[in-house]
Amino acid sequence: MDIGDAQREIRTRFAGGFYGQLVSGVLWLVSACLATWSTPRAAITMLVVGGFFIFPTTELLIRVAGGRNPLSAQNSLRHLGMQVAFVLPFSMPLLLPVGLYRPNWFYPALMVLLGAHYIPFVFLYGMRMFAVLAALVVGGGLVIAMYWSSSFSVGAWYTGALLGLFAGVGRTKIRREARERAAQQHVAADAAPGAAERER
Repeated sequence: MDIGDAQREIRTRFAGGFYGQLVSGVLWLVSACLATWSTPRAAITMLVVGGFFIFPTTELLIRVAGGRNPLSAQNSLRHLGMQVAFVLPFSMPLLLPVGLYRPNWFYPALMVLLGAHYIPFVFLYGMRMFAVLAALVVGGGLVIAMYWSSSFSVGAWYTGALLGLFAGVGRTKIRREARERAAQQHVAADAAPGAAERER
C-alpha cells in the first residue's frame, strides 16, 4: 500500500477527523461551561481527565455510526497515528507550572500544545486543513495569552467552537471525495465495455 492509499484509508475511516474533532470540541465546550459557571479547578479537571477518553470515545462513535473496519495491516501510517496520539498527553506536564504560576494561562498554553499536536495530522490524513487548524489554535492561544488573559474561559470557548467547525469541514471534504471517487469509478465502468468492443 502506497502513502496516498494509506492516507485515504485513514481519512475515510476517521471521516476526515470528524469524530475526533467532535469529541474534543464537546469536551472543550463542557470545560468552558464549567470555567464560566463553576470553578477553574472543575474546568481544568474535566478537560485533563476527559482528554484520556477522547480516543476510545472516538472509536466507539466510529463503530456505532458506520461500523467501519479497522485499518488494514498493510497501512504503515497506523503506527504514526498511535504515536501522534501520545504526543499531547506526554506534553501536558508542562501545564502544571503554568497553572500554578498563572491559572489564566492554562487554556492558552494547552492550545499551543494542541495546535502543535495537529501538525502531523497534515501528513497522516493527507489533508492541509489540519495545518490551518493548527495555526488557528496556536495563534489563538498566543493572542489570548498576550491580550485576553484576564478572562479564564475565553480560550476554551474559542477552541471548542473551532474544533466543532473543523469537524464539519473534515466530514464535508470526505463526503465530497467519496462522491468524486464513486463518479470516477462509474465513468471507468461505463468506458470498460466500449474499450472491450474496440479490442474485438
